[in-house]
Amino acid sequence: MNNAVAGFSKLSKKEKINWIANEYFSTPNEALNIIRNYWNSDEKLQQLHDEFIENTITNFYIPLGVAPNFLINGKYKTIPMAIEESSVVAAASKSAKFWATRGGFKTTVINTEKIGQVHFTFNGDAEKLQFFFEQIKPKFFSETQSITKNMQQRGGGILDIKLKDKRSLLENYFQLHATFETKDSMGANFINSCLEQFATTLKEEFQQSDLFSDDETIKVIMSILSNYVPNCLVRAEVSCPIEDLTEKHITNPQDFAERFVQAVQIAEVEPFRAVTHNKGIMNGVDAVILATGNDFRAVEAGVHAYASKNGQYASLSHAKIENGTFTFWLEIPLALGTVGGLTSLHPLVKLCLEMLEKPSAQELMEIVAVAGLAQNFAALRSLTTTGIQEGHMKMHLNNIINQFEANEEERHLIKSHFKKNAVSHSAVVEFIENLRKENK
Repeated sequence: MNNAVAGFSKLSKKEKINWIANEYFSTPNEALNIIRNYWNSDEKLQQLHDEFIENTITNFYIPLGVAPNFLINGKYKTIPMAIEESSVVAAASKSAKFWATRGGFKTTVINTEKIGQVHFTFNGDAEKLQFFFEQIKPKFFSETQSITKNMQQRGGGILDIKLKDKRSLLENYFQLHATFETKDSMGANFINSCLEQFATTLKEEFQQSDLFSDDETIKVIMSILSNYVPNCLVRAEVSCPIEDLTEKHITNPQDFAERFVQAVQIAEVEPFRAVTHNKGIMNGVDAVILATGNDFRAVEAGVHAYASKNGQYASLSHAKIENGTFTFWLEIPLALGTVGGLTSLHPLVKLCLEMLEKPSAQELMEIVAVAGLAQNFAALRSLTTTGIQEGHMKMHLNNIINQFEANEEERHLIKSHFKKNAVSHSAVVEFIENLRKENK
């Protein structure tokens, strides 16, 4: 293809697919078959999915699994997880079972404050701007009343608005920094609507004010929520007497606890390790967020910013040994919703939320944090005992078998062999090749 396509968005779904198949594939009919094979046979359900985004051509499947036996604040939960990576759901389930007999997971929502900002430049006397802001601040609340009315009835709304002088970072740069409570909704549309009204009020009041000279000017650059929500925090924790850590691979619980704490400490001071350490946490976090129709990109961005809040990227989780007790915990920012958006549209999202017994946004924060902590515990337990590859490669075995399109007899023989032998990609390939040579 050497030319741009004109009016692509105006083409029908069939026309878009035909164009793609003919432009990019040497076997267009095969491409068309793959695309169509992933359509839902229910036309109404398929149309619903088509309209989630633009230029939809088909559905992209990700497995939805469940991790049972999570004891959270004394109540059992089965957690839905949408993820394509082998061993994540198994690891979460194993952690859940481990801690269910040792007191379970304890959680606390520390705060639920969300943030939005109006970014603007002001060329003039900053003291006059501050005085002006204090004068018109009540109008920011009154002129957004039509937007905030329903949210206020649910116990949410605008918490506060501050003027921030950011000229040390950028010439003439100021902010209206606003905080919000959005209850069970993630609140993006609500926050952005409020911010755009703030910007309108700011410009109109400035034009009408006689405080400023003709040389003093204000220009709104943009109005947008922030996905960094350091005051929308949840804590998840597990703890037990050190001797209770004993299990199959932990015959010396004191040594295990010490090695575990040291592994966490390494992630607290070494960014190269911290990135992979936190990626493991996000395996659990993202899988639940995706299954419940929330925005995992926003959460990822905010969580990683939080991991860097002290000037260096560091571990999100922490561990200690104190008075014979092992404690492992994390605190992460999570801006989540259980109403609005996909939560009321996507049938599987609604199913997942019902499986979780229709949690509030705060309850979902707790569940998501627990999934992240459980995943992190599973990874660190493997790293400090048997090593990460033993369990991971066993779970990866199915992917290798599927890659070689093994039949049922071959699958049985392969799985039987690797119950007793170490799994590696090369070892599995060699075994399959030898098996097929013998059967020729």
